[in-house]
Amino acid sequence: MSVLVVGISHNSAPVSMLEAASVDADGLQKLLTDVAGCEHVSEAAVIATCNRLEIYTEVDRFHGSVEELSRRIIEGAGQTLETMLPHLYVHYDDGAVSHLFKVAAGLDSMAVGEGQILGQARAALQLGQEMGTVGPALNSLFQQALRVGKRSRAETDIDRAAPSLVTASLGRAARAVGDVRGKRVAVVGAGAMAGLATATVSRMGAADVVVVNRTTSNAERLAKEYAARSASLDELAAEIAAADIVITCAGARGVLVPAGMVGDRSDRPVALIDLALPHDIDPDTASLPGVTLIDLAALADELHASPAGKEVLAVRDIVTQEVAAFLSARRQSAVTPTVVALRSMATGVVDAEMARLDGRLPDLDPETRAEVLHAVRRVADKLLHEPTVRVKELANETGAVSYAAALAELFALDQNAVSAVTRADVPSSGGQLDHRNLGDHS
Repeated sequence: MSVLVVGISHNSAPVSMLEAASVDADGLQKLLTDVAGCEHVSEAAVIATCNRLEIYTEVDRFHGSVEELSRRIIEGAGQTLETMLPHLYVHYDDGAVSHLFKVAAGLDSMAVGEGQILGQARAALQLGQEMGTVGPALNSLFQQALRVGKRSRAETDIDRAAPSLVTASLGRAARAVGDVRGKRVAVVGAGAMAGLATATVSRMGAADVVVVNRTTSNAERLAKEYAARSASLDELAAEIAAADIVITCAGARGVLVPAGMVGDRSDRPVALIDLALPHDIDPDTASLPGVTLIDLAALADELHASPAGKEVLAVRDIVTQEVAAFLSARRQSAVTPTVVALRSMATGVVDAEMARLDGRLPDLDPETRAEVLHAVRRVADKLLHEPTVRVKELANETGAVSYAAALAELFALDQNAVSAVTRADVPSSGGQLDHRNLGDHS
């Protein structure tokens, strides 16, 4: 059995497609039920936010499961296979573990380091538990992901990365058009990064701030929070013409601001700040008169050398460590049923031999019998110690050899006995499953 993730997010699809793929509470429960009912799926959980829809499953077959999960997302979005399939991504087994840990740590968010995703991952786990679609494998994976997210925020200042990005970009813009105070600013988008941008320019004293977004209700919500105006995407050209600074963070998977929309700004310079990935602004705007284009590539070196950039690198190191530790524990725990079955077999052999001894020496005094039993058990333990220690160590080595299977073959273990131990919920992370932290908030 292996973990499989099929998803769509702001990193892979335009906003319009993310909106089509989004699900409400009822839709989320239906999706979870449908996925859990798929032929090769034994466990399921879904992370659903405005920027991502990801299905996490424990499966016994890769190809059939990928097709099935992809179809659920595509049909739910009302899209065609040809239109939506290129925007879906797949992570399998070790890659799935790494992806979830990055998500929980905030490295995969539109606003890097934002803490909201941790609560959303927690909600996905809790719903799966309530609906009975999450079992030992996903429970262990999500519990550890939540710990990784908490550790990332406790040991670093990753939550300062996105605000630092906005501040650095405005610092560059000031060289071209002057300080934000008293300026007209247009913010394109209504997600977490747009919220940061709106809050920052409002705090810095912008004279007029407008939030432009495809979904006007989202624009109105964000604008109201910061006493700004709202506008629809149809009004974008007019708002750009009136603005001194334009900040885009929609990640629309297609250019929102073509060069023709900006034009010649010789008479009134404008700074265009593109914080989206993929970019929202046509790179050709950089060659227009009076236009200064600032994008993520231009900010990369500055940010990497900044405290915020160092925090991102620190979190990446934490995620790398945690993924390695989790996978190591999981590989070792995979041989646990075989080791337990082997020790159970040895116990059975000792008991059988002691019963035979009792039959041959019925008058053996209890003290002597206890000494014999102790000696026989010590012999069995010593003979089994090295193989069981080594098989756990070898489980961490890459390659096609299944040391657990080899051990079972060498000792002629009953496969039903091994399976019985597996069914007894041996923790897949090497420790007891923890259900107590679900209500915690980072």
